[in-house]
Amino acid sequence: MKADLHVHSHYSDGADSVTDVIKKAEKAGVTTISFVDHDTVAGWQEQQRVAEAYGIQAIPGIEISAYDFKRQRKVHILGYHFRPEASAISKLCKGLSELRHSHSMWQMDRIKEAGFQLDVEAVIESANPSATVYKQHIMQQLTDDHYITKEYQTLYKRLFKGNGVAAGDIEYVAAVDAVRAIVSDGGVAVVAHPGQLNSFDLIPELLDAGLGGIERNHFDHSLEDQQKVEELARRYGLVMTGGSDYHGAFGTAVEPGAIVSPEDLPIVKTL
Repeated sequence: MKADLHVHSHYSDGADSVTDVIKKAEKAGVTTISFVDHDTVAGWQEQQRVAEAYGIQAIPGIEISAYDFKRQRKVHILGYHFRPEASAISKLCKGLSELRHSHSMWQMDRIKEAGFQLDVEAVIESANPSATVYKQHIMQQLTDDHYITKEYQTLYKRLFKGNGVAAGDIEYVAAVDAVRAIVSDGGVAVVAHPGQLNSFDLIPELLDAGLGGIERNHFDHSLEDQQKVEELARRYGLVMTGGSDYHGAFGTAVEPGAIVSPEDLPIVKTL
């Protein structure tokens, strides 16, 4: 078994189509995959169909953009194996996606006012099939540089960070509400890359809401982060997951299957 349970497609902020991601995963020997596009399950039917055509098991997935209001930190909550209709998840994420899209439209207005040439309609078109425009789509229209280059990162920070002309963020949903929505839809809720967002302290507080796991294997995790995940998983009886967090040209240079979940992962074995 080789399970990459953290990939993104063009249904959110990934650069590649579902088919392109699946082809790369199949070439890497991935046997199980989960697309965890941000705040949407719109791509599930295509993901299931294409994965089956390539002999790969697909698990319904999502990554919900949430917030730890106690510590004033972002936290991402992964959801797996929920019912396909995902009514509670969709209800929670609808407002979130609308806020993000509206914010992106505001950001594009600010960027144009700052003197940048930006075709808003072209950005929206390039985002399809995502109904939401992300910063990556805006950057794609502003520069030919790749995400990992110094030039890209300099422009990104100039626009979207600190005192940048398009800086700022939306109000995310509470992490506990994200967990509850996933559990309500019959799924397994997992805290994503806690080492990246310093989410370790939050994990015990989500148990009563039904938290089921923690992401262990991620490119942003140090050995110390992995050990913290292992200790928490043992203490609270949580599963450990992992994946490449693949975004294609819109993210870190990592391929599907380069990082996978622990081989004894119950979330996969029991499906």
